[in-house]
Amino acid sequence: MSDVTPLSAEILRRAPKVLLHDHLDGGLRPGTVAELAEDLGYRDLPATDPDELGRWFRAAADSGSLVSYLETFAHTCGVMQTEEALVRVAAEAVEDLAADGVVYAELRYAPELFVERGLSLDAVVEAVQAGFAEGMRRVAAGGGRIRVRTLLCGMRQHARALEIAELAVRYRDAGVAGFDIAGPEDGFPPTRNLDAFDYLRRNNAHFTIHAGEAFGLPSIGEAIQYCGAERLGHGVRIVDDSTADADGNVHLGRLASYVRDRRIPLEICPSSNVQTGTVPSLAEHPIGLLARLRFRVTVNTDNRLMSGCTMTSEFAALAETFGFGLDDFRWFTINAMKSAFLDFDERLELIENVVKPGYTALG
Repeated sequence: MSDVTPLSAEILRRAPKVLLHDHLDGGLRPGTVAELAEDLGYRDLPATDPDELGRWFRAAADSGSLVSYLETFAHTCGVMQTEEALVRVAAEAVEDLAADGVVYAELRYAPELFVERGLSLDAVVEAVQAGFAEGMRRVAAGGGRIRVRTLLCGMRQHARALEIAELAVRYRDAGVAGFDIAGPEDGFPPTRNLDAFDYLRRNNAHFTIHAGEAFGLPSIGEAIQYCGAERLGHGVRIVDDSTADADGNVHLGRLASYVRDRRIPLEICPSSNVQTGTVPSLAEHPIGLLARLRFRVTVNTDNRLMSGCTMTSEFAALAETFGFGLDDFRWFTINAMKSAFLDFDERLELIENVVKPGYTALG
């Protein structure tokens, strides 16, 4: 880790950031949730005051259980059931990320969760893409810059993954960069969706898989060996395939060695991992070890509303806990940009013209 003086929040905010793992329905502004609930007649919110509502989401997510954590999404999804709501939420997400110094983001969501009021899957995708375009327009008009792409998720406990994979391929020339499966990991292995992953490979389409969060090495193994995942959503449990001897030397098992050797990116979400009980505390998070062993580590927010976090706050917490400095955050950011589901020329342009100069300017 870099030996540097403590980094201020403003320096960390100004640092260019790349975000690969962020759920659209986990990042709403509390005030927007309250206003949309009023507009749509959604009566199940636990609070209507934005500050109180924000506190409720964070407290409810601090359960130590992924299943309980996921229950909070009933409320955000409940207010995202119209085209107007989807456009608004998507546009605001882009604005919020740009204000936080994010220069490239892949935002993910499950279209099947937003059809309760009659929207088609295609209409959901088109509304979100319109919102992202509006958000990028507003950021550019204000003198900022951000590039946003979409990942479409199939819910692993349902049976629509192939349908969503087909949707992702259908819209890949309209800003949809890839596919993912999300939802409860334990009991719903990635191999339940092999038809979707076979379809994506045949169509030269990108995909990541939530694996190694609430379930361990078997989930990671299936995601890579059977499904062909290009990235691992979370992936922190890969550390279980390692041992340390008495003098502190770490020895990797065959799966962990493969993940590191093949440079398979880990979409690590520190605050979320603590909330869901994946790790007991941030101090015990394996990100420090994984970074030291030079896995392809990336830093992400997962769900900004539920965790009450931003990329800046995640960087700040990691700096305080592990002593990471600007050189480390530059490395995490370049790792993420190299791993993005974006054309090579665009990735290179962002690394050379945005990320590297941005960190150089911070000294």
